[in-house]
Amino acid sequence: MTDGSLIVSSVPYFAQWASPRLVREIVSGGLRAADDPLWAAYGAKTPEEYEWWSWRLCGVACLRMALTYWLDTAPAPLELAAECVEAGAYVKREDGLDGLIYAPFATYATNRWGLHAESRPRLPADEIPALLAAGRLPILSVHPSIREPHLVPPARGGHLVLAVGATEDHVIIHNPSGFHGLSQEFARVPWPEFERFYAERGVVLGAPGTDRGPRTTDRAGRL
Repeated sequence: MTDGSLIVSSVPYFAQWASPRLVREIVSGGLRAADDPLWAAYGAKTPEEYEWWSWRLCGVACLRMALTYWLDTAPAPLELAAECVEAGAYVKREDGLDGLIYAPFATYATNRWGLHAESRPRLPADEIPALLAAGRLPILSVHPSIREPHLVPPARGGHLVLAVGATEDHVIIHNPSGFHGLSQEFARVPWPEFERFYAERGVVLGAPGTDRGPRTTDRAGRL
């Protein structure tokens, strides 16, 4: 898709759980998220509050990576989640949470943080390298099992990862629910395997000052 490497090597990594080394245990059910010893760093008042939110904030983890990279700031996940709820990017229900909703999230990222933010309910994989080459960081919708890309996913989408680079053969991602030492930061996924997981939608972020405002083409954006 492109010649050479476009790795944005200085983008930091955050998991969607407070302890990146424990993600495999949490995802596999061997450890309750509420038993994560670093739960309070999330900004939660109780381990139970942390557990509820931690399964849902892959998009917030991606935003924290971008904010740290461009603005050298990483507010606590629940602080950002509360702001996203107020902005309409998450909608709480009695039985769960709707979101991340792309258009209001893009508006929030622009108005609150000054980022370029573009809602892309249609984002073909072959556009990703050019976006990265232009200094953008695409948040991409994939199936969560991409942490083990040899698997065949039952569907596409439902989880968000941050693209941080590309080569002719691979897309390089920071995966908030990846496994420590295997598929968390700078995880290389071959393009053909990536496309099995990828729902061809997302939100494209850029540094402050690279655009005058959010671009939205569809308010129905979703994971």
